[in-house]
Amino acid sequence: MTAAPLPGLCRDCLATYRSSRREASLPSACPGCGGLRIVRHRELFRLPIAHIDCDAFFASVEKRDRPELAEQPVIVGGGARGVVAAACYVARLSGVRSAMPMFQALARCPDAVVIRPDFAKYSATARAIRAHMRKLTPLVQPLSIDEAVLDLTGAEARHGAPPAVLLAGLAREVESELGLTVSIGLAPNRLLAKLAAGQDKPRGFAVIGAAEAAAALAPLPVRVLPGVGPVTERRLAARGITRLADLQSLAPAAARSLGREGPSLVRRAAGEDDRKVTADQEMRSISTERTFEHDLADPEILARSLGSLTERLAERLQDRHLAAAGVVLKLRTADFSTRSRHLSLPVPTAAPERLLSAATALLAREADGRTAFRLIGVGAEPLKEAVAIGAGVLAALPTETPA
Repeated sequence: MTAAPLPGLCRDCLATYRSSRREASLPSACPGCGGLRIVRHRELFRLPIAHIDCDAFFASVEKRDRPELAEQPVIVGGGARGVVAAACYVARLSGVRSAMPMFQALARCPDAVVIRPDFAKYSATARAIRAHMRKLTPLVQPLSIDEAVLDLTGAEARHGAPPAVLLAGLAREVESELGLTVSIGLAPNRLLAKLAAGQDKPRGFAVIGAAEAAAALAPLPVRVLPGVGPVTERRLAARGITRLADLQSLAPAAARSLGREGPSLVRRAAGEDDRKVTADQEMRSISTERTFEHDLADPEILARSLGSLTERLAERLQDRHLAAAGVVLKLRTADFSTRSRHLSLPVPTAAPERLLSAATALLAREADGRTAFRLIGVGAEPLKEAVAIGAGVLAALPTETPA
């Protein structure tokens, strides 16, 4: 019986082909140009969702503008008492990581060239990359200054090539015109596309299809799932759940026993994700809330609810490289009237403990034990586009004008 054709794509010349040979016997080079950057996957030409992540973005921009630094370790960050905003791959080989104190980074990599961040330059470069993305589809949703998710459904009809080919062409354009490299994840949904984008960095192109999603996710730690922060990770670990395989194996009743998010966690652990890609637009606020099974008036119980809410809020801010310049507390009483209180922050932040401190201060003014509430929520408003510079402190980037 003849094996099903295996689609292939050469990322160097953009040639496509299908081979009926067994995967183990396929040639390692492109039959046309001899290039070695071949992508093969049974669902390669059918998958529509892409996650694009710039490689070591800040450091790569600096190396592009200073070619003499090409082979040297580069750290973008503050002075001796500052922290690392970004590190090139050469510096990472010495153990340098983002948010690491600068004195530790220099102890690990004493020969590194340290460059002060130029956020205006990075923001302008990010806009140029997004302009290339929008040539392919209007459904481009930035997640941070250096990454975005794209929905390329229908792009083949408009451009005459499958999304995989269009994305490989995009990577070539960014590299040739802007001097930067990107890594691409292609999948049937946002979760799998993001995980794929991190598999083959730098200058990578990885694919996770629907058929192998559960098996590909099974060995990964639970913290890779959106919304799973340190508190949730510790709570799951106490139940013996540390890998996505542990979540995948849970029966429906056991999933519900994890709380209202339990069934959703199990679905995501299997690679299911129904989040849509929304065209980029100015985000004014981010919030998260909880509706109680019974109305609550006890200030201590209400305060305990803020912990998981602010952690989720911090996770969403950090995923988007945003900082909260203010915190909003939302309370809904038993008669469905809503109270909203706002507190401006002296320094924009995405640190959960600082968000919690502000939310707790607002709650103390409203919860006196006499009024019962059916819902509590915490939000971040206004938002600042930002980059982490350590310990939850973020540096605000210049406001971006939509293209």
